[in-house]
Parts: sequence; C-alpha cells; structure tokens
Amino acid sequence: MRTVLLFVMMFVSMGVNASDSLKVEKSKKGWFTRLIDSFSEIDTVYVEPQHYNWALMLQSINTYDYYKLSTTGTNSQSISFAPTISVRMGPYFGWRWIFLGYTIDLRNINFFSGRRKLELDGSIYSSRFGADVFYRRSVDDYKIRKVNLGADIDTEALEGVDFDGLNVSITGINLYYIFNYKRFSYPAAFAQSTCQKISCGSWMVGMGYLKNDIEFDYKRLEELAQERLGQEVQLDSSLMFNNIKYTDISASVGYAYNWVFARNCLLCASASLALAYKTSRGDIAHTGTKSEGFDFGNFNIDGIGRFGIVWNNTKWYAGASAIVRAYNYRKSRFATNNIFGDLSIYVGLNFGPRGPYRKKKVKY
Repeated sequence: MRTVLLFVMMFVSMGVNASDSLKVEKSKKGWFTRLIDSFSEIDTVYVEPQHYNWALMLQSINTYDYYKLSTTGTNSQSISFAPTISVRMGPYFGWRWIFLGYTIDLRNINFFSGRRKLELDGSIYSSRFGADVFYRRSVDDYKIRKVNLGADIDTEALEGVDFDGLNVSITGINLYYIFNYKRFSYPAAFAQSTCQKISCGSWMVGMGYLKNDIEFDYKRLEELAQERLGQEVQLDSSLMFNNIKYTDISASVGYAYNWVFARNCLLCASASLALAYKTSRGDIAHTGTKSEGFDFGNFNIDGIGRFGIVWNNTKWYAGASAIVRAYNYRKSRFATNNIFGDLSIYVGLNFGPRGPYRKKKVKY
C-alpha cells in the first residue's frame, strides 16, 4: 500500500553502554553477555552513553528514486525515470534497542489508491557493527525525466510525462564494521542514542547484497513516444526487454567523520565505495527468449553516502539525516544506473532514566 511505511530501527547501542558507572564485573557475566557488551564498547571521554530507556519521535521522510536505462555505441539511446518525491510523516516509539514507527504519504492520503508503493527499511547501529535492510516496490509510479532517442529526434514533449510501464522492486542488505568504534559513534549521528563529545573519524569496511527486479514495457514507451512526438520511434534492440533481474554482491571500504561544531551539535559525513560483482538475466520481449546480452557477470563500482546533522542534549534531540545509494552496471551494449535515497527530518525526546541516572541530574 502506497500510504503505509513500516520502519524498524534496532538501536543496539541504546541497550548496552560502556560507561564506568554502568559496568558490572566481567567475572559475573556470562560469555554471551560479554559478547553483546563488546558490540557497544565506547570511550566515554569521546562519547556520552545513553541515559534513558524510552524514546518518542516524530519524523518526516522524503524518498527519491532514479533509474536510467541506456545503450552505448554510435546511435546510443537513453531513458531516465523518477517518481515524484514522496513525503511521509508519522510517530515513532522506542524501548532501548527496538524502535517502531508508522508514516503516511502526505501527497496521497488515499488508502485505496490504484498505485501501489511499499517501502520497508530497518537499521542496526552499534558502536562496532552496523546493518541496513531495505525493500522497495514501486508500481506505475514513475515519470519520464529525460529521453535521448537519437540526435535527430526532439524528445522534449516526453519529459515529465507519467509512465505506467515501469515496475521496480529492490531488496538489499548492507553490513559494515567500524575500526575506531570506541571513539567514533555512528549511533550519535543516525540513532540519537549516544552523543559525540569530541570530533573523531574512522575507517570502515563492509559487504552488501542487492536484488533488483525491473519490469519494463518497451511497447508502451514506443506508443507514448509516437503519441507525443507525432512520429514513429524505434528503440534500440538492447532496450526491448520485458524484465531484468540482477543480483549485486559487493565489498566496500569507506571513511566517516563526526564533527562536533558546537555544544550538543554534531555533523557527520560518511562515504563508501564498493567493488560489486553483478549477475543478471533478462528477457528480450519480441522473442521471449533469454538474451546473451543480458546474461552477464561483471565488476562495477557502487557507492553509499550518509550525512547527518543533529542536536542532542541526551534528553531532547532534533536533526536531519540522509542516506544515498548508487548502483551501476555498464557493458558494451547496455547500461543501468540507479540512485535512491531518503532524507529524514525528526524531533524527539528520551525518557525513563536508567539506573545510574535516576537520582542525579546529568549535565552535558
């Protein structure tokens, strides 16, 4: 359903902290507890731990999605698609490492809309490890943004036109490890569960998996082009397909930096480049057979960027964060480029002080 988003964020770092006042003698802990503790070890000179058990937040999420299909060669063609940026808003409620929320699409508050759009996202942020899980499906929700059908064809009349012949679903997971995890806090920027006190950065490595399914009605595009342009248009054979399914397995390396530019204020920037191995298969529509041009295994470069700005005094917090992902494939005949991301703006509070913070007022 287009108007519904279920968002689950598991703030592991909210459940375990390494503050001296929260420590228990290791000899009294079991091996599993010590293992969980190690995921969220921090240096309290650099990072302020979480003081509360509960959280309440109001968040607005803006989603952008962009696809480009193109051919290469002397008579290259390309078509770019993107839906109208969706704006969703809703409340979130959390207890320690579990955070659940619900939003509605403010641009289309209609639960019976014929267009179907579903987005599920989840993240885990501990001091040492992190993970993102996401699923997106868009049906009949795209507009044609830019078209190149040949140097001698004026395609301006196609730009901005609704196109109901593109359906896309994406399923993926990204895992990463932070080297300087005791002094650099990802949760401070993206989970609001800790506070970075001194500016610090860290290198990171990761791995990811993506499955992308693109259904493309090329005949519908030809009909629309003829209707709008007043002339018959012939697509390159490399664009005449019904469906492309590809998987992407990647290994990445990147760097992130937390800049504490004022009291309780943090600016974070993070970028990772991934060497990705892709395998894909597609159907050529007019033959109904698999084409060797779409059976490929190849290495390409993908990228992930994360940016966040937050004010957090441990009880109240507000800020914005963005995650942008770029996936690319290029070969002699055919290329795809996909960019999608979210911009979140939020305000919230923590409540229900933890044991060591119940009877004393924390000044930070």
